[in-house]
Amino acid sequence: MLIILDRDGVINQYDGNYICSADEWQPIPGSVEAVARLCNAGHRIAIATNQSGIARGYYDTDALDTMHEKLERLVEAEGGCIDFIAYCPHHPDDHCHCRKPLTGLLDQIRRHFHLDSLEGAIMVGDSRKDLEAAHSGKCQPILVRTGNGLDTERHLDARPIPGARVAIYNNLSEFTDALLSAEGW
Repeated sequence: MLIILDRDGVINQYDGNYICSADEWQPIPGSVEAVARLCNAGHRIAIATNQSGIARGYYDTDALDTMHEKLERLVEAEGGCIDFIAYCPHHPDDHCHCRKPLTGLLDQIRRHFHLDSLEGAIMVGDSRKDLEAAHSGKCQPILVRTGNGLDTERHLDARPIPGARVAIYNNLSEFTDALLSAEGW
């Protein structure tokens, strides 16, 4: 199964401030191990992340590449791998097609894996934008309470995503436990 993860607030710590360097990029406890466990269970892992800090001039693509290299090294050290990373470098005012909640990043992922559809894929995020992109892209939306997740959960009660059934977990590790136990791992 293909599992698509948002980055900030799902895999790494996120408090609303831009993460501009590999030193600032710190994993949420248990998240790197969770990604490796998903890989070891046969799942493919893709990342879909908005990175408007590039367009805002807070960091450049070299700094982003260094952050992603750190993520990949940590996951590989646990025996897993990230199959593909798609990111949107644009400013929200650029009106690009790749910035979540639009599905351009998901389209990149679908093409990378040579899939006709993302139906059956799971997308894990901490924001409404992640959940809306997942639903529009035909993925199962999963919300984690890390990062912006608690705020997102509170607002979902008042303004649900039409037609979407969103499962909610405390963190990526708890989601992984639930998925793998349902699959008999």
